[in-house]
This record gives sequence, C-alpha cells and structure tokens, in this order.
Amino acid sequence: MNKDKLFHIVIYILLFLIAMTMIIPLLNIVALSLTKPEGALEFKGWEIIPKGFSLINYKVILSNVMVLKSIFNSLFITGMGTLINILMTTMAAYALTRPSLIGKRFFMTLLIIVMVFEPGLIPEYLVIKKIGLIDNYWSVILYKAVNVYYLIIIMRFFDEIPKSLIEAAEIDGAGHMRILFKVVLPVAKAAIATIGLFYAVYHWNEYFRASIYLNSQSKWPLQVVLRQFVVLDDTTSMIGVNNLLSYSDIARLNYKALQATTIIIAVIPILLLYPLILKYYTKGTLEGGVKD
Repeated sequence: MNKDKLFHIVIYILLFLIAMTMIIPLLNIVALSLTKPEGALEFKGWEIIPKGFSLINYKVILSNVMVLKSIFNSLFITGMGTLINILMTTMAAYALTRPSLIGKRFFMTLLIIVMVFEPGLIPEYLVIKKIGLIDNYWSVILYKAVNVYYLIIIMRFFDEIPKSLIEAAEIDGAGHMRILFKVVLPVAKAAIATIGLFYAVYHWNEYFRASIYLNSQSKWPLQVVLRQFVVLDDTTSMIGVNNLLSYSDIARLNYKALQATTIIIAVIPILLLYPLILKYYTKGTLEGGVKD
C-alpha cells in the first residue's frame, strides 16, 4: 500500500469519526422523540433505536399554541430577514464594485471599521429603543442587514463577472437596477444561494437578541421557546395549555422526550434547506474565497 492510499484511508476514517460525533447525538434525540412514553424511562445512553414507536410527543408539541405561533414567528423572521439581507448585500456589493463609484475607498474603510469594531450590546439596545423597535419583529430582522464578511464574498463574485456583459447591457440602455437583477444576479446564483443559506441559518437560530428585544411571548421565535422549555425546564407552559390529552395521559408523558421532540422540530427546517442549496454551496464558498 503506497503512502497516498494510506493517507486517504486515514482521512476517510477521521471524517467518518467526526461525522459520527454529529450524527449519533441527532439520531439519539430522534429516537427518544419517537419512543413511547412508557419506554422513555428505559432509554439510556446513546441508543438510536426507539423503545416502541409513537408520535404522541409530536402531537403534544405541535398542538401547543405557543409552539405553533413561535414556528410562524421564526418563519417570518427568517424569510423576511434573509430577503432583506440578500437585497441589501447584493445592492451594496454591486455599487462597491462599480469603477465609477465616488468615495469607494472611504466606504470600504468604513465597512471594515464596522466589521472589526462592533458596538456593544448596551449602545445597540439604546439605538433600538430610541427608534421605537423594542418588542417589534423588525428589531431582530433589521439587525445586521448587511454582514460585511458576506458582502466582501459577494463583491469577489461580482468582480469575476465579465465586464463585457455589463458593458453590453449599458450599451442597450439598461440602468443599474436592471443590470443588477437581469445580468449580475443570474450569473452569481451560487454565491447568492450560499450567502442566503448563511443568513437563513443565522435568523433561524437567533434567540439572544430576540429574548432581549421581544418582550411579548406571542412574538417569540421558536428558539426562545426552545430555550424556555429545554434549558429552563419550563414544562408547565408547554403541557398545561393544550387539551389534546387527559390528565392521566399527560402524567405518563416523559418530559425529556418532549424536549427532544422540540429540538427536532427546531432543526428540521434547516436540515430540509441544506439539500436544496447543497449544489451551490461548494462552488459558492470556494470561488468566493479564491483570488486569482
């Protein structure tokens, strides 16, 4: 066996072990969420086979008004936030890659300063309060409408677009907005999809600022509800508000299994999103970081 083949075998083994450290805990939580309430107490260690099959935990969690509302909130924040992120980032990247932009160096310096020296939480809170966004979805949606690091990646893509394409559009009389949406964005689909995925994951996982700025429980995203239930063990708010089961059935429920079910419900949308973006992901991340 030559050294190259041995090296590849070692790499594959290491990647397999790393993958297992992520897959087994996920399968363990899935199995616990699908286990019958009576079998949950027997569920030990890293088992990945359910102790009897039951969807009762999912019925209980998904019948909870607070969970359903939080899922809607998360979908709204993620969808609207990602759309704004992509629009703002691509428009800023297009402007900053135009040779005719006056003050381009000044704007880039300003963006780099903002990226390196982020304001603290207290100044940020005071700004949010001053503009009247406390307990408003937009306090979470508009935060970091443009991520400077992603902006630089998109700029790198836009720089790679042949100048002749843009010049031809200009000769045909197209304005900047038409050039951006009809010429530049279709060519940079891989970059847009990749950055969109990063933004979507960020918004879907957002709980820290949501827990600070969103005071009304009806406006909480799923991650804040998840924290309330899983981290703070606030089980009464999750079980006590639904009428799906009798008191005896509720008494038989296993709270650890309900917590596992809540975690699975929280990660499923992102897991479904990855395969749709995967074909763009490698191209987007690699080409955006390479300088010829």
